[in-house]
Amino acid sequence: MKYVEWQETVFSEIKNDPIWKLEVYRLALFAGDIGWHDVLTLSKVKLMYSIADQLHRALGSISANLTEGYSRSKGLDRARFIEIALGSARESRDWYYKSRHVLKVEVVSHRIELITHIIGMLTPMISHQRKNAIREEQAEYLIQPTFSLDSEIPMP
Repeated sequence: MKYVEWQETVFSEIKNDPIWKLEVYRLALFAGDIGWHDVLTLSKVKLMYSIADQLHRALGSISANLTEGYSRSKGLDRARFIEIALGSARESRDWYYKSRHVLKVEVVSHRIELITHIIGMLTPMISHQRKNAIREEQAEYLIQPTFSLDSEIPMP
């Protein structure tokens, strides 16, 4: 299935959400969807069962963490979820490489290329979010102690 064709199959509730405007989210969701078929193929080989499970989890984690991060305020919190998505993308690429003995070469090549593109999109997003972190201006606080630490503390 081609990416354009796949987009037509996505539920309107997802496409109507503001996160759908992010190309990296759409690509991550696509990677998870097409990866499902790869996971099924891998899971048929007993030796590859754990790799299939890890690949499935890593692929799903990319778009899931983008979704959670998108729901946070801009800045460091959002950057943290993008970092997790980036880590999951790199992990997915690694599992695909390790799957090359079972999956077709053209499939592995396509998936690694797609995920590398996602990684390239996520990387600058992290520094952008960090630059937009909310920073409180430093203020001087002048405090006049109204009690001494040596004085007795009143009890209720």
